[in-house]
Formats: sequence, structure tokens, C-alpha cells
Amino acid sequence: MADDSVERNTVTLNAAISACETGGLWELAAQFLHELVSDGMERDTITFNAAISSCGKGGAWRSAVQLLREMAKVRVESDTITYSATVSACEEGGMWELVLRLLGEMVEDRVPRQTGMFIAAVGACEKSGACSSALSLLRLHAADAHALRPSV
Repeated sequence: MADDSVERNTVTLNAAISACETGGLWELAAQFLHELVSDGMERDTITFNAAISSCGKGGAWRSAVQLLREMAKVRVESDTITYSATVSACEEGGMWELVLRLLGEMVEDRVPRQTGMFIAAVGACEKSGACSSALSLLRLHAADAHALRPSV
């Protein structure tokens, strides 16, 4: 009889963490993340991105930010997806000031900012009544878009 078991490794646990995102099961995603560490397996950008997205879908913006900070501590590179998921989680939580800080960190970390992040940031400002910050974000986005245009 064939062995139908699946090998436990970074790839399979990343897939399990990604599956948790769909259901917003961020606590289970965190458990899988902990298992990676306790089993001595490497966590990579995909691991953290899936866990952060899961936190966002589950309304756990604090956990999403903690995971972003942990990435830096363990020297796992963050990318646009990492920040996008963290920004979205914070936007859902109405944490507009934190969203603004994250957009600034992206410049420091040399991670490209995307339009969707600005939309989420403006949404967070709107939820909190921070209209002047929303207008500043629109100006910043326009400046980003202009800076990214190739010169002909």
C-alpha cells in the first residue's frame, strides 16, 4: 500500500498557512509558523506574507505588524506583498497613523509602493476622520507615480 502522508517542510507548512488566510484562521496560521521554528525549518518571505495576510483577514492587525517586525529581526526580506498585507490589516483596524508610518518605512526599505496601498491608507484616514492626512496621501501618491514614470 502506498504511503499517502505529506512531508512536513517549509513548502507544505507555507501552503497550510496560506490555506488559513482564506478562512481568516490567523491563530492556526500562527501555530503553523511556530511549528516551523520549533521543527528547525526556515521561514521565508512567503511564510511571513501568508501569515500576515491571514492575520489581516482575521482582523488581527497587531499580529500582522508583529510579524513584519519579526521578519526584520530574523533577517527575512520583506517585499511589496509583505507591506501590502500589513497595510491592509492596519487599514481594516482603522490604524491610519500606523499605515502612514508603514508607507514611510517602505521608502527606507526600498520597497516599491503600489496604488492599492495608498487606497488602503486613504480608507484608514477616512474611517478615522483624518481628511488632511488623506489629502496628503493623494499628493504623495501623485509624486510617487510621477517619480516612477520613465523619462523619454
